[in-house]
Amino acid sequence: MAIFLTTGRLVLREFTPEDVPLLTELDGDPAVMRYLTGGRPTPADEVRDRVLPTMLAAYRRPPGLGWWAAERRADGAFLGWFEFRPLRDGDPREVELGYRLRRDAWGAGYATEGARALVDHGFTALGVERVVATTMAVNAGSRRVMAKAGLAYRRTFHQDWPEAIPGSEHGEVEYALPRAEWAARRPATDPGPSSGAHRGPGL
Repeated sequence: MAIFLTTGRLVLREFTPEDVPLLTELDGDPAVMRYLTGGRPTPADEVRDRVLPTMLAAYRRPPGLGWWAAERRADGAFLGWFEFRPLRDGDPREVELGYRLRRDAWGAGYATEGARALVDHGFTALGVERVVATTMAVNAGSRRVMAKAGLAYRRTFHQDWPEAIPGSEHGEVEYALPRAEWAARRPATDPGPSSGAHRGPGL
């Protein structure tokens, strides 16, 4: 298991082939999938054959970006995942931020904590120039996390989805944070994290 980042309460690590049950359980909660599939779970064989292989392959294009399993430092409990990967394959200058957490991890600030750590690490160590995130316009919880992570609303847009879900008629929203805006707000003494979401970001 390769640890990517640690924060005050979280460990972000690489996924492994043994994580299929954890991802299947996460994507099996209708509340977690509400703004992704309308609540429909992801079948276990799809997690095994498509979702997890995609996550594992992303670590090498380029290194340091991809999907990261989030565990609670206090007890090692799996909380969900964070996404921080290029919008264009192999180009780290513009990356997409995403997150998907278990329902019992909601409301504790984990999403904001992990998102902020990834944003700071991207700008300080990975050559990122702009972070973007998208979600359904009606997903107020995800929008709050984006704002708390430093991203600002940029636009509302509409996409043609194969299957409409409740709320999709209101469109999607994009939030973003360019490097210059991040640098202007960052305290000079901030050490940043230690190394080791929507229809929007995700699988």
